[in-house]
Amino acid sequence: MNRYLKLVHLEVHRFRYALFSLMFLTAAIQITGLVHTTQVRVKGWREAARLGEHSTRNFSFADVIGDLQFLFAIPILISIVVLGLYVFLIWYRDWIGRDKFAYRLFTLPTVRRNVYMAKATAIFVFVFAMVSFQLLMLLLERQLFNWMVPSEYRMSSLFAEAVASNLVFVRFLLPLDGIQFVVYYGIGILAVFVLFTAVLLERSYRLPGIVYAILYVAVCGAAIGGAVYLNLYNYFYPREITAIRFCIYLMVMGFTLTLGFRLVSKKITV
Repeated sequence: MNRYLKLVHLEVHRFRYALFSLMFLTAAIQITGLVHTTQVRVKGWREAARLGEHSTRNFSFADVIGDLQFLFAIPILISIVVLGLYVFLIWYRDWIGRDKFAYRLFTLPTVRRNVYMAKATAIFVFVFAMVSFQLLMLLLERQLFNWMVPSEYRMSSLFAEAVASNLVFVRFLLPLDGIQFVVYYGIGILAVFVLFTAVLLERSYRLPGIVYAILYVAVCGAAIGGAVYLNLYNYFYPREITAIRFCIYLMVMGFTLTLGFRLVSKKITV
């Protein structure tokens, strides 16, 4: 366990500057957009109040977040793309360069599956660090909004309303339904393991491995997609459908981890 944690720390340490850059980009774009939009709304409210129309111009934090769909989407989508690419780079960077890091990594005095799991754990740490950072940013942005907007100008809104007002949060980052949140991120975790195993297929068998990797991703994607989109409501109860889907996910996960552990332990050469 100690060696596994050291490997996780190593992977997190190697990506720390990129992670901080994504956080800085997210904060800079969102705060800039929030300040500008809020100032425009306050100015409009004051102009309306001067004309005697202020009773219809009050607005809430959720209204402003709803107006910032595009600006909030930019850093979130950039972060998703960067982390998605890093799922591959976290492996391939070890073979890049004259002094290949893979030679040292795979000769460490620890079982190789710890390398596999440490890299996966690092990816999950990055994802949930960004999700947690976005939640923190929303709390700070709400305080900034309350500070900028006089109380007589604004309407109160729940934090969940602010999240629901932005489609990027609801569809990609922060689903409000608990089960949907677990399903989204559970499928995301499963997808990371599938891609990891696909990379190991390519690394183990080289040119034929590319074909094996593509076929493997296609088969797993079909199984996961079939579990999500297959219409079974004419034959089973909702709880039974949930159980069937859960079993399919577990089967794909079990086979993926078994194959991945075998490849990293028996087939990968340095």
